Amino acid sequence: MAPKAGRILNHIGRHNIRGDFFGGLTAAVIALPMALAFGVASGAGAAAGLWSAAIIGLVTALFGGTPALISEPTGPMTVVFTAVLASLTTRLDNPAEALAVAFTVVMLSGVFQILYGVFRLGRYITQMPYTVISGFMSGIGTILIVLQIGPLLGQAPPPGGVLGTLQNVPQLLQGIRPMESALALITLVVLWFTPERVKRLIPSQLFALIVGTILSLVAFQGVELRRIGAISSSLPQLTLPSLSPEVLQLVLINAALLGMLGSIDCLLTCLVSDSLTRTEHKSNKELVGQGVANIAAGLFGALPGSGATTATVVNIQAGGRTGLSGVLRAVILALLILAGSGLAAQIPLAVLAAIVFKVGIDIVDWGFLARVPQLSGKGALITYVVIALTVLVDLMVAVGVGIFIANIITIDKMSAMQTRGVRLVSTGDDAGELSDPERELLNAGAGQVLLFQLNGSMIFGVAKAINREHNAIGDCKAVIFDLSEVVHLGLTAALAIENAVEEAVEAGRNVYVVGARGTTLRRLEQLKLYEQLPRDHIDLTRHQALIHAVGTLA
Repeated sequence: MAPKAGRILNHIGRHNIRGDFFGGLTAAVIALPMALAFGVASGAGAAAGLWSAAIIGLVTALFGGTPALISEPTGPMTVVFTAVLASLTTRLDNPAEALAVAFTVVMLSGVFQILYGVFRLGRYITQMPYTVISGFMSGIGTILIVLQIGPLLGQAPPPGGVLGTLQNVPQLLQGIRPMESALALITLVVLWFTPERVKRLIPSQLFALIVGTILSLVAFQGVELRRIGAISSSLPQLTLPSLSPEVLQLVLINAALLGMLGSIDCLLTCLVSDSLTRTEHKSNKELVGQGVANIAAGLFGALPGSGATTATVVNIQAGGRTGLSGVLRAVILALLILAGSGLAAQIPLAVLAAIVFKVGIDIVDWGFLARVPQLSGKGALITYVVIALTVLVDLMVAVGVGIFIANIITIDKMSAMQTRGVRLVSTGDDAGELSDPERELLNAGAGQVLLFQLNGSMIFGVAKAINREHNAIGDCKAVIFDLSEVVHLGLTAALAIENAVEEAVEAGRNVYVVGARGTTLRRLEQLKLYEQLPRDHIDLTRHQALIHAVGTLA
């Protein structure tokens, strides 16, 4: 029974209780300001962010595949959830129904993540070009920054997301509330300039939250400030899935996107954890754990979450090494939520906006964006296009277009390199890989025997080169297709060879296909290519084919 439980549960050890306790405690402390900020920024409320940190952290600690990983609401996941909620709110008349459907999206995203894990897609999910990942994350950071313009100026975010905010900037500036903006500015200064000795004692986000809240109560007395307000001190209520037929397509598409984004975000954080702990995570098991966690979060009306890099690093640095640190963190968070909801009600929204704004700044990949134009012009194009599409159009479109462009460029480069492996040789002097007797035989053919050589991986991009070289064949008596150095033969390239062989046979030439082996040979046999050739032209080596071809010229 024990081995089966070990396969299901994460690694929860008892050999590092002290380190796991301090890791969990530190991670719980740093989670509070971020969970509050993301909950408010999403539009679902502070409680949705707080309980997300506890629920997702607990479930992934129990069922994930990375012992020291800490999962909670993250910037990228919050951006997608916010966009989903805003879209549903405009399509559905009832805000409560829109929120219920949004939480259904969270549940379904968890289902997608479980499917990614079950079908063992973990190692493939992060194998996308860094230009796309950087552009996508930088776009998400930009969205977070733009959406905080309204709250930083003391006003509610305008409807319409990024475009709505940008269009309403003049009105936001006209309606600025100077005292709230001043408080937000002070919070940003604290976040940026907190001394290192203070950071070693308390996370800068929590320190800024405390400083901003105290200032609002002491130095801003008599000033009307927007605050979080009352937060329920009870346990979260079960939220049943809600799926309206009119929004089914929107729900499924966004659930798939949210699941994919959460998987990428999480697995990248897992790599960070591996490098710090000198361990190796289980990608597919982690995806299943993250999926179960997001299903649980959606059921209890909490934000979606993923592996959080900052919280994971803090946990490891404080001594956390097993899933026990994540379990303890979740318990501590739940107790803090139940006991301290009254204090949290006094936190100004301007302070939380400043924290989210700083998160957006940190997510943008400034270093890569500055260097990529010098590193690669095409890479820069992909990165900037993905950023623009992420911010102005749609996250799914951005990823799809980015991967499409990157793949087209990669295929073009691979095809250009592999095209050099397609050569038409008429004399021994042109064929560097032939033995001396083979060179002599080719020279004896006096241009009437051609050697069609293919080398390396023959993917679909090489088909054009095969056709081009075949069309260059002039007046000759025999053609030998040499596949001795082909390590992979794609279907499109195989069809191009088949076409070249058929046309050579129809032209009355002696045709030989030599050197094929393994999967290359099986593919040609499946195409029934050898059935088009005379019996004495089959199963010959290159040398034997040259002897036979030259002999027919006499």
